[in-house]
Amino acid sequence: ELIGQAFPYTPIANPQRFMPDWTFGIDDSSMQEVVDRVREEEKPDLVVVLSHNGMDVDLKMASRVTGIDVIFGGHTHDGMPAPTVVENASGKTLVTNAGSNGKFLGVMDMEVKDGKLQDFRYRLLPVFSNLLTPNPEMVEYITGVRAPYKARLEEELATAEETLFRRGNFNGTFDQVICDALRKVNDAQISLSPGFRWGTTVLPGQKITMDNVMDQTCITYPETYRREMTGADIKLILEDVCDNLFNPDPYVQ
Repeated sequence: ELIGQAFPYTPIANPQRFMPDWTFGIDDSSMQEVVDRVREEEKPDLVVVLSHNGMDVDLKMASRVTGIDVIFGGHTHDGMPAPTVVENASGKTLVTNAGSNGKFLGVMDMEVKDGKLQDFRYRLLPVFSNLLTPNPEMVEYITGVRAPYKARLEEELATAEETLFRRGNFNGTFDQVICDALRKVNDAQISLSPGFRWGTTVLPGQKITMDNVMDQTCITYPETYRREMTGADIKLILEDVCDNLFNPDPYVQ
């Protein structure tokens, strides 16, 4: 049996003006009710949660909600080489993430006997897309979608002198390129850019195309702003970001 769980704090992860009336949060009791009902009514061999909570939130939820065998998660784009085994009041739950951008495929083989998970084998497989034969229908579809923008996307803007990436809670090299560009274009002393932790990597010596830039920056609210800020304003923003990232309680990050 599969159960879906989405990231609950949408107004934190996105501008609140897009969803001013959304006020829901994490409710372990509701998840517990769903799991209990599924196990009672449908008698599944396994209960698997497909989650977009993020790894830390999933780990805490797994420790509080019983009856879940496996949580396959997302949102934080963590490529986990092995599942974390979380103990709770009635047993154990496996929690894992498989990265982002199609870089990995998480494969879990499970041995089920007498309605219970007895054993498992997990592999985080790297996806070497240049070695895979593409699906002809998908190639045709993607080619058609990109056709009106092909020339612009393939425009070469520069050559990478080092590996460019966006990964981690602090600064990545592509983050730095974006922030430097924001300061120059907007004639600003300081630039702030959220660490999305997505996008593909550009290797040293590789041409940086508009496609690479869009891969790092294409979001549904792409506006940038130039404004005057006091030291107190900057301190408040940075402390709020740190609280979202590093609060010891994942449920209030």
